[in-house]
Amino acid sequence: MNLDDIKQILDLVREHELAEFELERDGLKVRIRKAGHEVAYVAAPPPAAPGLAPVPASTAPGPLPGTPGPAPADEGDSVNLAVIKSPIVGTFYRSPEPTAAAFVKVGDMVSKGQVLCIIEAMKLMNEIESDCDGEVAAVYVENGKPVQFGDRLFAIKVG
Repeated sequence: MNLDDIKQILDLVREHELAEFELERDGLKVRIRKAGHEVAYVAAPPPAAPGLAPVPASTAPGPLPGTPGPAPADEGDSVNLAVIKSPIVGTFYRSPEPTAAAFVKVGDMVSKGQVLCIIEAMKLMNEIESDCDGEVAAVYVENGKPVQFGDRLFAIKVG
């Protein structure tokens, strides 16, 4: 699949006003969502056995410095993480107002459709919802910080 193929898919999505489109071909999976959030499912590698080289950090998503990270997997377990990414540019807020508790924190169980955070863009408050059921494994952004389109917001341990 090349850039022209992707442009054709995007044109079809716009033309037919599709909210979501998914295509899998030759081991490549493309998911397009017009409204909502982008989710990438990543299979985290099992912990390295003693005496083996550690797995590079770039193969699994990691939290920002100073934020709690995903809980380690038990020996032999395969952990699937759903990475919730920012669908827009704006300011990230973990709670509905400054004095309120955060929508979710690391270790909380969440359901599909549950509000995880708010992103303020052009004075509009956009609720970002979970695309899956699971446990919040990591929060990647600090409260009140700016986010860009595609920035990682949360990791949800699925399954």
